[in-house]
Amino acid sequence: MKVKLEDVCERGTSNLKQSDIAKTSGDYPIYGASGYIGNTNFYHQEKPYVAVVKDGAGVGRAALYPANSSVIGTMQYLLPKDNVLPKYLFYVVSYMHLEKYFTGATIPHIYFKDYKNEEFNLDLLERQAEIVEILEKCEKIIEKRKQEIQLLDQLIKARFVEMFGHQSHNEKSLPYMTVDDVAEIYLGITHTPTYVDSGVMFISAKNTSGDFLDLTDVKYISREEFEGAPKGSKPQVNDVLFSRVGSNLGHPVILEEELELCTFVSLGFLRSKGIVTSNYLKHWMRDEFFAKQVSEHVKGGGQPNLNTGWLKEFKIIVPNLEKQKEFDDFCHQVTKSKVVVQKALDETQLLFDSLMQQYFG
Repeated sequence: MKVKLEDVCERGTSNLKQSDIAKTSGDYPIYGASGYIGNTNFYHQEKPYVAVVKDGAGVGRAALYPANSSVIGTMQYLLPKDNVLPKYLFYVVSYMHLEKYFTGATIPHIYFKDYKNEEFNLDLLERQAEIVEILEKCEKIIEKRKQEIQLLDQLIKARFVEMFGHQSHNEKSLPYMTVDDVAEIYLGITHTPTYVDSGVMFISAKNTSGDFLDLTDVKYISREEFEGAPKGSKPQVNDVLFSRVGSNLGHPVILEEELELCTFVSLGFLRSKGIVTSNYLKHWMRDEFFAKQVSEHVKGGGQPNLNTGWLKEFKIIVPNLEKQKEFDDFCHQVTKSKVVVQKALDETQLLFDSLMQQYFG
């Protein structure tokens, strides 16, 4: 039957600050927006409950917490009534995506009064238990697939070190060069273009956050504007695209097929001069040695920016091409396995989302 959220839970508040419990200890956990904070010698809730981030980063995100625990004041207690199981309530609230109710530009926040009337389908307790069990099984499979992908990524990193040593230590005594020696550096256009409904794809840093170039959300510019754009904004196949700004600074993605693209200044790309392969460049940029060189230049507050003026001076170990191609072949085989696992992960996630819609929609 259809009910409102307020029909199955009561609102609870916390006035605890993280600073209040910084020096306390005990047997009872306390949680915040990012999860577990620490233990203290008291608790607010003696039964399991759902908590929602109501202020700041992650606003609207739900979590299920155990009996004999507490949350700090940036969290909203949702205390289950007798007609709902705590884990079932957690799935319901997660399905609702409460972040859509947030207000406030500087510090986003949501209020119980804004979402308490949200409706969903409520089953009897016995059926709730069955639904929870099914959804938990899906989540376990999803988590297992994610772990498999992480292990495959770790395998590539381990092989990189095994073949070429640590870039910072250079225990294999391979030659060092600079980025300027091995690649040309290009930047996207610095002005915001005029967008059109269709034309040439225009990409930015948001399109390079994963392992591959993501073209599911792109803008378009006219053919005329593309033709007038500088050479440095038009990547070619096998170029290594990388983010120049934000938390994903320096994250590399290879352009693996011939595509007509134009890039914004938030993206740069490296074009190998033939001394190194694109795949080797990509994994060098994912190495701790690259991150260390970035951190030595990105200091102070404000938006971090990967400046190409000092990027060209970055050090890079340059093995012989035969070894690099051997590493490329290894990566290719591992990537094929990752594609299979990712497909299984996507299918399970789709099933999970469909079940959530079926049960609560």
